[in-house]
Amino acid sequence: MKGRIIAIQPRSDGAGNMAALIEDGRLEDLMVDPAEDAGLQPGAICRGVMERPLKGQGAAIVRLPDGQRGWLREPKGISPGMSILVQVSTHAEPGKATPVTLRLTFKSRYAIVTPGAPGLNVARSIRDEEARDRLELLAREGMDGAEGLGLVLRTASEGASDEDVAADIEDMRQLAEAVLADDGKGPELLVDAPDVATRAWRDWPEPEMVAEGEAAFDDHGVSDVLHELRSIRVNLGGAAWMAVEPTSALVAIDVNTGGDTSPAAGLKANIAAVEALPRALRLRGLGGQIVVDCAPISKKQRLDVEAAARRAFKRDTVDTQLVGWTPLGHLEFLRKRERMPLREVLG
Repeated sequence: MKGRIIAIQPRSDGAGNMAALIEDGRLEDLMVDPAEDAGLQPGAICRGVMERPLKGQGAAIVRLPDGQRGWLREPKGISPGMSILVQVSTHAEPGKATPVTLRLTFKSRYAIVTPGAPGLNVARSIRDEEARDRLELLAREGMDGAEGLGLVLRTASEGASDEDVAADIEDMRQLAEAVLADDGKGPELLVDAPDVATRAWRDWPEPEMVAEGEAAFDDHGVSDVLHELRSIRVNLGGAAWMAVEPTSALVAIDVNTGGDTSPAAGLKANIAAVEALPRALRLRGLGGQIVVDCAPISKKQRLDVEAAARRAFKRDTVDTQLVGWTPLGHLEFLRKRERMPLREVLG
């Protein structure tokens, strides 16, 4: 089916929902609510207590609600025992403290309010001058008198009504001001991370259809793709394929030309791999250090692979940095751990 469809289906174990974004019949994104005992998730805002600095690491341990521990980078000017506001920044790896940040953001469908980062901004993807002028006026009106708060209006705001954008700005501003006014003591969850239904509404705007129910994934072909995602193999067209193998330290990508022995086989396979990589990582919920063992190519051809990778990840929704080539010819990326790996969620 053509168009954009959102399918939301309950997890089989009853632990929340799963949400899928299908565009023109192809699964493009997937989100799954974690189990109830999964701990704090990215986006949650807590009052924490500074516990102790980690000497030589430029970081500190923060005591969080329910006995959890947070890992805070560069805790300058914060003494042990102080109460601080922190936000979970990325998914915690098994057995490690939860990464948190002092830079809070309050994000909704149209507006992002940024305490400590003043300024009114409209998404650069909105290029129509009339639309930008309209949104800038809404931003000024909505943030009038807000001290120390910044605002970013997201791409989806371009097609929204003035009333909806203004309401979103007001909601996020009020939430930010309420959290920043907190003067409590001891660890406490102040704003929980959004569930997948909320995130789907927030981050996947303007669907042609929203399908809900226990058969939503079967009806739109998502269940078949979930079965395929359990395999490490990703076909790249023709004989080429790549293996996507997460380990405890990194995600290893092995690019293979298959039976293609033509002179351009390596370059074609590598370009196809980096073009397919954002979707492969996104659907599997993988992040951290990504190491691509490319098919053999010349150093000159590496520039073509880099260019293809930059184009592909520019369209992705998860922050990913191209680090560069290792002495052994591996291409490395650093990707935000925004989600729990699919294999951990579904078992």
